[in-house]
Amino acid sequence: MLIVAGYLRVADRDRYLAACREVVELARAAQGCLDYSLGADLVEPDRVNVYERWVSRSAVDEFRGAGTSDNDLGAQILGAEVSEFECANEVRL
Repeated sequence: MLIVAGYLRVADRDRYLAACREVVELARAAQGCLDYSLGADLVEPDRVNVYERWVSRSAVDEFRGAGTSDNDLGAQILGAEVSEFECANEVRL
């Protein structure tokens, strides 16, 4: 399993998140996506929290290779701290 987690810094968080709705819908419908979420941080007004969970690296690569119809999304990101984690075990709580 591959987990992607971290945060983005954006100038207009509400506008950015509204524009990302299609990306979230496409990701969740993509083969190999276990979870995909972008959300407003409760404390920092310019922060968007990122969380993705995929069955494999190839599933992530296939989804990212498809791109998005909104080319302006990347231009709205002012900074980012996002990491990928490989996970071999899962324990449900």
